[in-house]
Amino acid sequence: MTTPWKKIKEEPFKAGFRKLIKKTFEMPDQKIADFDIKHEGPAVCILAITTDQQVILAKQFRPGPEKILLEMPGGMVDKGENPEQAAKRELLEETGYTGDFEFVGQSLDCAYSNMVRYNFVAKNCHKIQEQKLEDNEFVEIVEMSLTDFRKHLQSGELTDIESGYLCLDYLKLL
Repeated sequence: MTTPWKKIKEEPFKAGFRKLIKKTFEMPDQKIADFDIKHEGPAVCILAITTDQQVILAKQFRPGPEKILLEMPGGMVDKGENPEQAAKRELLEETGYTGDFEFVGQSLDCAYSNMVRYNFVAKNCHKIQEQKLEDNEFVEIVEMSLTDFRKHLQSGELTDIESGYLCLDYLKLL
């Protein structure tokens, strides 16, 4: 039978600009083990679709895989923001687009992160301003057909695959 482990302690620390937490657990066999957990906080991810049914993606270099990826817009929820406000802000900043937002659901980032991702669909998207990127962001906007986006999901070359599937399922477009 699987049971939750007993947390003994946790200690925050930093590695570069990343925040981490060393969590110490007593496991079911009474052994003690440490785990380094990414301390990331809440984030948002948006499946943004234009009025002519094109998916808006952010094309950018990602240092983890060291390659250029096509990703769904998104980012962190700032202090004092709710997830919908963050989704609207992130889409506008990264792409210059806005639309009609609908909350789809939550997803977890991975087994070694405390991030909860809030997934949104933005329909009827249209551009209302130029991008307002942060200093370390270099993003090119790409529009892709829904058919090609489904193929892109299947390729495994999207960092938020679960968000893409959740949003397409929500829209009954899988």
